[in-house]
Formats: sequence, C-alpha cells, structure tokens
Amino acid sequence: MKIALLLATTVLGVAAAQAASAATATSNMSASASVSSVCTMDSTPLAFGEVALTGATPGTATINVTCTGGGGYTVGLGNGLHNVAAQRNLVSGSNILAYDLFKEVGRTTRWGDAGAGLVSGTGTAVQQTLTVYGEVTTGQTLVSGNGTPYTDTVLVTLTY
Repeated sequence: MKIALLLATTVLGVAAAQAASAATATSNMSASASVSSVCTMDSTPLAFGEVALTGATPGTATINVTCTGGGGYTVGLGNGLHNVAAQRNLVSGSNILAYDLFKEVGRTTRWGDAGAGLVSGTGTAVQQTLTVYGEVTTGQTLVSGNGTPYTDTVLVTLTY
C-alpha cells in the first residue's frame, strides 16, 4: 500500500511539474472590410398598346435600382433613337408617333438625361422600383403601321 501511495505521489508530482512549465502568449488580430458604392439596374418595356383615336394614351414601365446602403444615385432617360429636337418619337416605317416620359403619374415633369430631368435616390441595399410614366401625345394624325409596330429605344443611365 505504501508503494502504491508513493507511486501515486510521484505521478502527481510529475504532472504538476509539467503544468507549471506550460506558458501562453497572446496577441490581437485586426479584422477589416470595405464596402464600395455599387449599384445594379434593370428595366421593363413600356408598351402603350393600341393608341386611342382621341385623347392621350398612357403607359408605364419600371426601372429597378439596387444600390449599397447610403450611396446616392441618379437615373436619366435619353431622348430615344428617333427624337427630333428632343421630341421622343415612336417609328413604324416612315410613320412617326410622338410620345414622352415623365417622373410622376400626373405626367407634367419630363424625365430627361440631365439636370432637373434626372431622378435621384439613395441606396438602401434593397431593390427600389422607379415608375416611368409614358404618354403618346394627343392630337396626332394616326397612321396604321400595317402590322409593323411603332418602336423606339431609350437609353437608361444609372450614375452612382
């Protein structure tokens, strides 16, 4: 029994000596990240459908903008491929149909590609939907496209 006790005491002494000789060291590791202003955009087509014989013909499209939170942006709409003196026009062959694009449902403030014509926003890191309010101008002489639709292409510019 004394031998067992002596052996146990020796084992504990060796273990204590090993624990006493262990050491630790610490340091701080820094972590960092950066977030740049980044935006993406897509849009839906503007389809006026059948143009009314009397009165203006309205239509809408959407522009979806997603920007990192806090970043400012502007969206501009060009005058289209068939504009004459900044008047946007839909074309079918040699036939022309005037139209325009606006910032609000009342269709009074033209949406352009510079200055006060731009739409501004601030990114929220989630998609923001901007509505484009279009209108085919009333009082035009309407000519059938004979199966060829009236079309135009408008450049949408997102600046951030």
